[in-house]
Amino acid sequence: MAKLCLTRLELSHFRSWKHGALSVDPRPVAIWGPNGAGKTNILEAISMFSPGRGLRRASAEDMVRRSEGLGWKLSGLVASLHQRHEVEMRAEAGQSRSLRLDEKVAPQVALGRVARVLWLVPSMDRLWTEAAEGRRRFLDRMVLSFVPSHGDVTLSYDKAMRERNRLLKDMVRDDPWYLALERQMAEAGAQIRLNRLKSLQMIAEATEEAETAFPAPQLSLTHPEGDLPATEADLLAAFQDNRRRDMAAGRTLIGPHRIDLEAFWTTKGIAARDASTGEQKALLVSLILANARGLARDFGAPPILLLDEVAAHLDANRRAALYDEISALGAQAWMTGTGPELFAELGTRAQYLEVTEEAGESRATQKDTAA
Repeated sequence: MAKLCLTRLELSHFRSWKHGALSVDPRPVAIWGPNGAGKTNILEAISMFSPGRGLRRASAEDMVRRSEGLGWKLSGLVASLHQRHEVEMRAEAGQSRSLRLDEKVAPQVALGRVARVLWLVPSMDRLWTEAAEGRRRFLDRMVLSFVPSHGDVTLSYDKAMRERNRLLKDMVRDDPWYLALERQMAEAGAQIRLNRLKSLQMIAEATEEAETAFPAPQLSLTHPEGDLPATEADLLAAFQDNRRRDMAAGRTLIGPHRIDLEAFWTTKGIAARDASTGEQKALLVSLILANARGLARDFGAPPILLLDEVAAHLDANRRAALYDEISALGAQAWMTGTGPELFAELGTRAQYLEVTEEAGESRATQKDTAA
């Protein structure tokens, strides 16, 4: 199978990194160091090589190294499907980020044609117990990995919905204005539904076909108002019929923006939200691996994986199983932890970086082993 990996990464004035230059090969990358040293900042930088706002959903200004207050720059070399691509991203002080792909100005969505990046971060450990918004964001990140244009469709829907909500809140009664917005929402909403269902089907197939040490969750989509209309015409009719009730509430009460993602652990017969903390972590790992397997088949290469503090809540057996599955998949996984002992089971299958903080600057040292 073809490879997808990052072979060079340079960071300039990005978060805790005044300057950093990493050269790696396609194997997994194990990173360790004390809390606050700058490990997660490396992962965040790599997450910017995919469409969207990155693993912290931060603004360009928030990524600036505070001590200088200058803009930041990221550059890298991506090996993707037997081709090499140069990626450069920067944000000047007070400006949004810009992208150059192979020395040409490009929109963010263009990154989806070059690389697919998935991540698992500690804040996602609360996924099954937090509000539906977090699960919806997780769902759409999975969808975006399969359908890079999904981001543009959701932006179109959200923009029209915000304008409709403004009219509702102001008690505006202008049918043609509502109808124009509702048509845009219906068109985008129907496509959002198709993208989500297609992606869940691909993940289900990848789960069924795999031999894995992690629990296989059954995923489903629910809506607080009952089943969501399936077609563009039916969704448009629902927006129109619900307009009076929406006006009373001051917001749109039905639509794909209120979908929730539910997971059911079939082997134990329990919902994910009722599982233990360790079991919920294992379910998340299972989903990320299934997403990666589905992408390997759909994109032609396994995605780059970013696994921040991945060993948390995993016992030694499951940790070893995770490393075995990553190696079998052939994915370049960037993993962080506080100590080298967390990666001992990887052996020569990985490359190692120790990250430290000196005088307010993050530094990385390449190691031969995790010893």
